[in-house]
Amino acid sequence: MLDDKDFEGIRKDLKRFEEERELTIQKSRRIIQLSKQIIYSIHRNDLKSAEKLAEEIKKETKSLPSCPYDTDMHKTAIQEYVEALCYFEFVKNNKIPTRKELNTDTEGYLLGLCDLTGELVRKAVYETIKKNFDEVKKIKALVEEIYGEFLKFDLRGGELRKKSDSIKWNLTKLEDIEYGLSLRK
Repeated sequence: MLDDKDFEGIRKDLKRFEEERELTIQKSRRIIQLSKQIIYSIHRNDLKSAEKLAEEIKKETKSLPSCPYDTDMHKTAIQEYVEALCYFEFVKNNKIPTRKELNTDTEGYLLGLCDLTGELVRKAVYETIKKNFDEVKKIKALVEEIYGEFLKFDLRGGELRKKSDSIKWNLTKLEDIEYGLSLRK
């Protein structure tokens, strides 16, 4: 009654799907790992290592399949990629790459920007310790700018809405840092 050839084709399809799913997960893990290494290198002021890792992550991201294959790892990898490269470009060139420059989707880009603000707070704390107060002001101005842009969106519930709230809290932390600095003067 059943067509054996049809079921053989189905088995091949399922096997191919599983193999591609596993490959997507592996590539996503690699991108997440590289993102963390880039950020860690920047926090240690090792821009040379961060630059090498940035080139590597760009190649890895280009080879990431566009189909998520029934996993959210792809989405996480993209937002970590955005966070890491935006942080790198801000520290190195005082700019934030566009969604187009990073060749990513809107949601991944925005989620990455949300996460970026947390790393910027860490950097501001570090710069405060080093008494680089102009750098702290520059960081706060960027987070304010990001927050201002997010206020213009009509975000519904979901991960993006929740993460966008973190920008406000990170901005509050930066305002507290700036307030503390003003008391020292």
